Amino acid sequence: MSNTPVADTRRTQRRVAFATLIGTTVEWYDYFIYATAAGLVFAHLFFEPAGAKIGLLLAFASVGISFLFRPLGAFLAGHFGDRIGRRAMLVLTLLLMGLSTMLIGLLPTFDSVGVLAPVLLLLLRILQGVSAGGEWGGAVLMAVEHAPATKRGRAGSFPQLGVPLGLLLASGVTALMTGVIAPGDAFLAWGWRIPFLLSFVLIAVGYFVRRAVEESPVFLEIAEKKKQPKVPVVELFRKHWLLVILAALVFVGNNAAGYMATGGFIPSYATNPDGVVGLGKTPVLIAMTFAAAMWLIFTVLAGGMADRIGRKRTYVVGYVAMALTVFPLFLLINTGQLWALYLALLLLTFGLGLTYGPQAAWYSEIFPASVRFSGVSISYAIGAILGGAFSPMIAQWLLQTTGTSVAISSYLLLTTLIGLAAVLMLKDRSGIDLSITNQAGQEVGATIFDKRVPVAGVAPVQA
Repeated sequence: MSNTPVADTRRTQRRVAFATLIGTTVEWYDYFIYATAAGLVFAHLFFEPAGAKIGLLLAFASVGISFLFRPLGAFLAGHFGDRIGRRAMLVLTLLLMGLSTMLIGLLPTFDSVGVLAPVLLLLLRILQGVSAGGEWGGAVLMAVEHAPATKRGRAGSFPQLGVPLGLLLASGVTALMTGVIAPGDAFLAWGWRIPFLLSFVLIAVGYFVRRAVEESPVFLEIAEKKKQPKVPVVELFRKHWLLVILAALVFVGNNAAGYMATGGFIPSYATNPDGVVGLGKTPVLIAMTFAAAMWLIFTVLAGGMADRIGRKRTYVVGYVAMALTVFPLFLLINTGQLWALYLALLLLTFGLGLTYGPQAAWYSEIFPASVRFSGVSISYAIGAILGGAFSPMIAQWLLQTTGTSVAISSYLLLTTLIGLAAVLMLKDRSGIDLSITNQAGQEVGATIFDKRVPVAGVAPVQA
């Protein structure tokens, strides 16, 4: 196999790109619908007996609890993805996420069944976490392993676009419900259920698109040569534990800002009538839709940048931009002016896009072929726990404890610096041969601490 992973036609590559994009969009629409509803609805309908402040903390904690189960999904999908293929895992995780989301839309509230309501909500949220833990790894490997070596950054950005597209859909649908279809009390009474139930349509589309996609050429080669490890996760941690940790930390800064800001906290913070901002729900949700669109544009930009200047340099630019943004972010929002909220979100999403667009290609290039699904999935899941899992809850706790958003900005700066430090400890391996025939070359040289020289199949490394 040459440096180009497979001589696929452009038509096949477009089909793969669309399949990974539609699937991750469905997954993250479901995820963001929950995060949005947590701050606007669930604190009232499922956790209100705990009191207003504790109920909001519990609602945001329920956003984070699913992250604790992402590693389980990553372990399972990684194991079977490295053993039986990428495509099967993509279909299974899509169905699990979609069905869990639909069932949330049918749940009774605390007023109807008491404590059983939040228990069922948390169980379905856990299933969402298991699904999300397995979804991302399969999607990015299908995209990257089908792509030419010189276009992996761009190809890998397509599944990444599912996050801002999912947020855009979630915010847009919720804004439509609160502003047009079910405003005021109607949204709390029944309107919040509609966005969850609409997941059925997206599942159907995603299922048929993903079923039609060809298996990853790298996995087909692994299967043909019978190179599947018996227990990929064991091999991963035995040989590449440090790489898993660093890759996870790379994701921390992006994930903390993404979930705390656009995933639930800012809509709640900006619309709280007792807070310093006090904007309306619908205008804020429309602003979040704008943020999702900007995040999408900057993610596309980052995919192209990653192919031109490298994954590592793109990340450094993104994290430096985020470090410069985290304090102006809340200073602008706190003015209570809608234009300032838009500007704050624009500044934030620039750094988010640049630290998310190259992730798929970089993760795929640092892990060896035989454990690649496990490596990218588990690193992503651990990074999500350390970064975004409880960031809305942490932000709410910091606000209630200190009474100022400066503490939240300081927290975001810390996670950003952690992500930047991890970036600087990894090497850029743009152009490396991803096939199983280059397993020996893929096994070495991924971190600045590994001084071993790859034996073959690697383009010039950018430190």
